[in-house]
Amino acid sequence: MWISVRIRKHERGLWFRHGDFKQLLAPGRNWLWSRLWTAGNRVELVDTLNTRFEHPLLPMLLKEEPVARELPVVDLTDTQRALVWKDERLFQIVGPGRHAYWNSPAALRVETFSIDAFRFAHPRLAAILQHADAPRWRDGVQIDAGEEALLYRDGVLIETLRQGLHVFRKGTGKVAWKPVDRREQVADVAGQEIMTSDRVTLRVNLLVTYQVVDPLKSVTTVSDSSQALYRDAQIALRAAVGTRTLDALLADKESVGGEVRQALAQRTAEYGVAVRSVGLRDIILPGDMKTLLNQVIAATKEAEANLIRRREETAATRSQANTAKLLADNPQLARIKELELLQTILAGAKATFVFGQGDVAEQVRSLVTAGKDAGGS
Repeated sequence: MWISVRIRKHERGLWFRHGDFKQLLAPGRNWLWSRLWTAGNRVELVDTLNTRFEHPLLPMLLKEEPVARELPVVDLTDTQRALVWKDERLFQIVGPGRHAYWNSPAALRVETFSIDAFRFAHPRLAAILQHADAPRWRDGVQIDAGEEALLYRDGVLIETLRQGLHVFRKGTGKVAWKPVDRREQVADVAGQEIMTSDRVTLRVNLLVTYQVVDPLKSVTTVSDSSQALYRDAQIALRAAVGTRTLDALLADKESVGGEVRQALAQRTAEYGVAVRSVGLRDIILPGDMKTLLNQVIAATKEAEANLIRRREETAATRSQANTAKLLADNPQLARIKELELLQTILAGAKATFVFGQGDVAEQVRSLVTAGKDAGGS
């Protein structure tokens, strides 16, 4: 009995008889002969456009030479991985096992790698990392400018990573990395209540500029170097302020910053951090203390103003006394001053005066005196 089975160009046919593979059917019309075509005969149509071929009987099918010729196999051990390129585009990233692909209609290319090499490098690394299969087989870390990362494998530090993209193969142990920011950073130590030596309670805000100089110490000595610096800055500030009176603190804040920086730098050096600068940003007094301080400042300024006024009055009196003595000792100079005074008095007047014989100054003086008396009456 002859049976005709037509296979399209992008298909293949798998002929089974009673569950056993019988023959691979190529594209075109296939004539199958059987003495009795029963339900025991069946043909499975497989679409080769689905590049990867998966079948429960794959090991048995691959033993047949016509099948093996059309289905290249990627057979990987536990320490191997493969990149499967389809028409020069990454199709799959596969791990241990047997993987079969149709060699047409697409052009396939397979790259096999050993995971014994921990790092992974490839000319088309960006395309590989963007593939959906990449997270399953690859670990990657991007280190930005100003950063470093400590790379651990199975809990052991193996390398310090610099700026750039670093990719590692999975399956070689537990891989982890700890990024460290090497740029200069600022810690704003919020106000804390501190009592001065003269028992004044105030709040002080501190600004600390620091930089990680030893990444290994910064992650192994303390759990969080920024939190450790914040805590140590609070302790150093409390110690520096507690030994000073309020007046001394307000008069010389720079010395407080210097003392805090020195104490803080000694401590932070133990966990790989260098202190660049320390400054007191704000000193906040309680409301009642602020009022008293304002009153003291106002009283001080008022006393200074009174002192300046007294000094000016004394200087003016001394100047007048010197002028009087000078005029008494020099009659001609006194006569000149009188004439200048008369000129000032008569400035702008539109009167005409006729003077007779005698002292002109005396006559003018008598006229001025007479004018005043007439105006008064």
